[in-house]
Amino acid sequence: QVHLVESGGGLVQAGGSLRLSCAASGRTARNYAMAWFRQAPGKEREFAAVISWNGGYSYFADSVKGRFTISRDNDKSTVYLQMNDLKSEDTAVYYCAASLSHSTVVQSPDRRENYDYWGQGTQVTVSS
Repeated sequence: QVHLVESGGGLVQAGGSLRLSCAASGRTARNYAMAWFRQAPGKEREFAAVISWNGGYSYFADSVKGRFTISRDNDKSTVYLQMNDLKSEDTAVYYCAASLSHSTVVQSPDRRENYDYWGQGTQVTVSS
């Protein structure tokens, strides 16, 4: 069992930056690939970024590539999403997700059903 808690959301002006954190609890938390998804009002939840259990692999959605970075600190069981050059279209609730299957995540990182655990989300609002 893995419990995920996101933090770091808030209100920021367009062009600004935020860093989200996802703290994972559970004895095997460091073995999970970790991802960030987001859901804007009236839209489906969409994939943003993923990182493998050891940080050796990462992948980003085209919409955030070049602006967002993902990292993890397994000693702290925490994954980070650094968001730079934020745009109004980045406004959403951001969710952290964990997957024990590295192969399925590499093959299809954007499929929600490939993730076993989800956090409750943190709101990010970008004002223009």
